[in-house]
Amino acid sequence: MKEHSSRNDSSQGPPPTLDDVWRLFRETDRQFKSTDRKLNRLERLFTGHWGRLMESLVEGDLVNILNRRGIRITDTTSRLKGKLADGGNYEFDIIAHNGKELVVLEVKTTLRPDDVTRFLDKLKQLKKWLPRYADNKVYGAMAYLTENAGADIMAAERGLFIIRATGDSAAIVNHEDFQPRSW
Repeated sequence: MKEHSSRNDSSQGPPPTLDDVWRLFRETDRQFKSTDRKLNRLERLFTGHWGRLMESLVEGDLVNILNRRGIRITDTTSRLKGKLADGGNYEFDIIAHNGKELVVLEVKTTLRPDDVTRFLDKLKQLKKWLPRYADNKVYGAMAYLTENAGADIMAAERGLFIIRATGDSAAIVNHEDFQPRSW
């Protein structure tokens, strides 16, 4: 029969010193920070791809749904980005246009009241930021998968089209008699 080794077995080495413990803590902390950086990169990658998926879902049927509402759109532009004179940036998710009118869409997975407010501020600046559209009638639209705190109602009350992503396409959910605001 084999004897169990005692706790005083010298093969385990001396107990760790305070310096050894601190070195282990620092190494563990370094590994946690590295893991956090990797998770943050993955989150940005996922949300970026998710955002593009949402935009594609909405854009796929956009020309048809706007044409059914009497806005004869001919084509769309996705992710229109630019740099401002003051060093800032702007980005519009989707712009649907026909040479005389355009519908500017902000796409959100979850639409919140703050999103509506920020988008309205962007619409007020659009013709200054994009002077090529200065003579166009501009409509705004918020597209979303889900909404929070009545943001969809807020958007409609402010004259924006509200477009809900549904399954494999999208649909305008404003009432048929809805009159959008123009900028």
